[in-house]
Amino acid sequence: MISEEYLYAIALRECSYIGDINFYKLIRTFGSAKEAWYNAGKEYKKIEGMGSRSVSDIGNAQHLKFAEKEIKFCEKNNIQIRLRHLSTAFNLLNECIDAPAVLYQKGNFEDSQRKISIVGTRNMTSYGREFIHNFFDATESSSYLTVSGLALGVDKEVHEQSILHRKPTVAVLAHGFEYLYPAKNRKLSEKIVHEGGTLLTEFSSSRKPDRENFIQRNRIVAGISSSTVVVESGFGGGSISTAAFANDYNRDVFALPGKITDPCSQGCNQLIFHHKATAISTIKDLIRLLGLNNPREKSGELFPYHETVTQLTDNQNTIYQFIKANPQISLDDMAQEIAISPYKILPVILELELLGKVKSYSGRQFTAI
Repeated sequence: MISEEYLYAIALRECSYIGDINFYKLIRTFGSAKEAWYNAGKEYKKIEGMGSRSVSDIGNAQHLKFAEKEIKFCEKNNIQIRLRHLSTAFNLLNECIDAPAVLYQKGNFEDSQRKISIVGTRNMTSYGREFIHNFFDATESSSYLTVSGLALGVDKEVHEQSILHRKPTVAVLAHGFEYLYPAKNRKLSEKIVHEGGTLLTEFSSSRKPDRENFIQRNRIVAGISSSTVVVESGFGGGSISTAAFANDYNRDVFALPGKITDPCSQGCNQLIFHHKATAISTIKDLIRLLGLNNPREKSGELFPYHETVTQLTDNQNTIYQFIKANPQISLDDMAQEIAISPYKILPVILELELLGKVKSYSGRQFTAI
């Protein structure tokens, strides 16, 4: 049985002028949603940064009726209600100042598991699709769950690949549970829950998928995860707002670079250019930076499904083999041993570093990877 605090929390959040931040101010002042409901109107001067207009809708009986209906809907449809001020929300999301006061959840959610948000354009290209497929192939043995927005394109691909590779996946919705947008993804949403994943929303059941809801939804996608990966995005795409939220929350952001002439890569390229995201150079490096364990051996290339092996030039191979046989060899010692000037060796070593063959240390020392 849901306690009456849930009733008053839903009613309070439904009031005009009471967004998530004002909701928390009320809780801090009065201790509970119920106490705020009955006392805010006459004691609003106690609330920092809120005036009489802000609390004018609190106590409206229509909102209590709405909350009663909402709770019945949730009980009937096996929807769990999470309240942040009762510590039933998610750990990382709790760190965000504008995190939802009320969350509605359908399905399972293992909060202790590593979470990675993967987002991108609805107009996904084969480049983005191949990256997603190879990321999941390379992390087959790693334990994590994915978070995305159930949109067409990248989001849909992420949810489907998660299910295919037996990774729990969370779809954050921009509407209430009476709706499913886009309708094409209804079967996918059902499969997400059936396969141990979650549908999550801050919107009450009757809330339609209005345009402004999607940006609001994106802050949950960013806040619930320790890392956000942007696969493909145009200028001003929704994924850019997700990356912006992730930056505000001090989360790690990664972006897949692409051709400067490709509209689906221009957003990612801009994130990288403005130092708002780390460029993804290889899947192997991304896996390491995400802190995932046991990547498959062939994940060193951006698209590791290719069976071809990088062919080194004669100069590259000579220097690589020497470094391999002499770990942490210094540049001067190497130049003396192989009788090649240091200024000729350095560009070749840079090439080997970019190929993922060599790692440099301070003091101009090098080791083969």
